[in-house]
Amino acid sequence: MKQFMKSDLLHALPDQFFAALTKKVAARMAAGHDVINLGQGNPDLPTPPHIIERLKKAAENPMNHKYPPFRGQNYLKQAVASFYKREHGVELDGDTEVAILFGGKAGLVELPLCLTNPGDTVLVPDPGYPDYWSGVELAKAEMLMMPLEEKNDFLPDYSLIPIDKAEKAKLMFINYPNNPTGAIANEAFFEETIQFANEHDICVVHDFAYGSIGFDGKKPLSYLQFPGAKETGIEIYTLSKTFNMAGWRVGFAVGNPSVIDAINLYQDHLYVSIFGAIQEAAEEALLSSFESAEKLRETYESRRNVLIAGLQSIDWEVTAPKGSFFAWLKVPNDFTSVTFSDYLLERANVVVAPGVGFGQYGEGYVRVGLLTSEERIVEAVERIKKLGLF
Repeated sequence: MKQFMKSDLLHALPDQFFAALTKKVAARMAAGHDVINLGQGNPDLPTPPHIIERLKKAAENPMNHKYPPFRGQNYLKQAVASFYKREHGVELDGDTEVAILFGGKAGLVELPLCLTNPGDTVLVPDPGYPDYWSGVELAKAEMLMMPLEEKNDFLPDYSLIPIDKAEKAKLMFINYPNNPTGAIANEAFFEETIQFANEHDICVVHDFAYGSIGFDGKKPLSYLQFPGAKETGIEIYTLSKTFNMAGWRVGFAVGNPSVIDAINLYQDHLYVSIFGAIQEAAEEALLSSFESAEKLRETYESRRNVLIAGLQSIDWEVTAPKGSFFAWLKVPNDFTSVTFSDYLLERANVVVAPGVGFGQYGEGYVRVGLLTSEERIVEAVERIKKLGLF
């Protein structure tokens, strides 16, 4: 069979670090081992029934079998605006300040293509969501990594960014509650971010994927809640985490109208929007009771408490995450994040994600997902305890 060469663009894309981990896990399971997978970021619980019912009913409507409007149904954009007003006190114009996305990931990857030119600088958190890197590479822009360190509560320190580098930056990604560290951001950080963005004419992209998952009574803050935020950037929200709709691929960008227009223009050339029945189900999720999302948050907090208490009981010095559905744990001495991940898989059949897969400053940590039952979390802790590492 004739082989056609991939483009230079595809060859330049960063390696999918976790593909190798996935293969290791699959091989372990194929060999008959009972593997507890704490390395994934895929919600394990079903979508709430009222959202599914709306999808079923909407799928029977012949109007939803036609091409939807290129930029999404107006009712969904208005639902987004209502949701933000209700949950975050933010006023949005559904026509000019909301863009419908094929999941949050699509928007995050598209943005460098929408707003940067080859050679422009993009500020990226390290550790951070690896797909930020993909969009930057596709745009042929350059990344400047912003270290997230425990001593600074996993917040970037803007004073460490050289002035000349900041002046070259066109775009900056931030993400709170944070993947992978589980950190949250406070008012002072967002206010500092707005000031920094204004000083250097940088568009801020706040990845708010875990916006509904805050612990210990603290509700995560929306970037757009703060004066000047809408002038300096946007926020990306996905229904995947809040409503367990990961496979539905629906999210939205909100904020600065010029950025929303750029996203819409780019997507005009790629898509004809999302299946109408999914848009109706998304409207249902956004406008109906938030009770299911709150119960889900309580489930993750309970799982977090079980995990952290269990690990502390075996003398693993760990810190409880403040948000998201991840815990960020230091690896024992004499291990790297990869060798420790391999060790747990081979000796305990427990999967964790090596921190180095999220960036250089992720080395020395592993990410653990709260995406399995409390019983399985307890069992995973017991398996780790038997290894006698702590």
